[in-house]
This record gives sequence, structure tokens and C-alpha cells, in this order.
Amino acid sequence: MEAVCRKATSGDVEALYALIEGYARKGIMLPRSRETLNRQIDTFVVAEVENRIVGCGSLCKLGGELVEIRSLGISEGYKGLGIGSRLVDKLVDEAKEQGIPKVMALTYEVAFFRKNGFEVVDKEIFPEKVWTDCVNCAKQHCCDEIAVLKMLN
Repeated sequence: MEAVCRKATSGDVEALYALIEGYARKGIMLPRSRETLNRQIDTFVVAEVENRIVGCGSLCKLGGELVEIRSLGISEGYKGLGIGSRLVDKLVDEAKEQGIPKVMALTYEVAFFRKNGFEVVDKEIFPEKVWTDCVNCAKQHCCDEIAVLKMLN
């Protein structure tokens, strides 16, 4: 089973919405509206297996030196096959192309990110993230996600 990672297109919005919504219902990913996905489609990458979207992720610029990996998810039945790592590689390559030296994420899957070259850091080192998103989050004062960071050369 070969997964192809590519930039998302507007034709992928419905599949992205369904994948992200499944995670959002479990409280482990922020929901994204179809309108938001349409507006931010150029920040997303998808993984396809036999023309079916089975994974996604996006990059959100948080300043000139920092991007965040967001909305990283894999469909049930496709986890553990290396698709998530391929998506992260594609997003890291995008950050390199943009000349951005730091890639961060907030996650519950620390082992996955460590395996992909990230290290655990204190989330307070990311004021860009805190003031951009966390200020509007319901979990703002009881956030249980772990911050991870990868420095690019």
C-alpha cells in the first residue's frame, strides 16, 4: 500500500473536513470549518492511498522564524504505516523552502514526534503560538498538550 503525499487542493476540502472532524469530536484536534479549510487549503498536505485521502497536516506560520504543524491526522486503518512520518517530512520540507528555521507542534503523541526528530520543550517559549491561538482556546488554562520543536539546518 503506497501513500502519495501532495499539496492539498480545493477538491480535498470535504475529505479534510471529515478527517479533522473525527479527531475534533474526540477532543484531540481543533475543529476546522469548511470555509477555513477553503481559505487555508494552500497550507495543507494530504496523503492518498488508491485515490482516497487517508491523512493530512498543515503548516501555520507564527512569525518569520516559526511554523506550527497542525491538523496532523491519519484515518483509522492507516495508522502505523509510516504515513504520518511522510506527512511530517513533507511539512518540514515546506518550512525549509520558506526559509523558516523552527517547526513546532502541540501534541499528545510525543513518541511519534521524537521519532521524527523533534524534542520536547516548554510551550511558554512560543509566545507567538500563545497569543495567536491559545488565547481563544477552551483549554487555555488547563492545556495538557506537549510542545515539541525541531530546529532545521
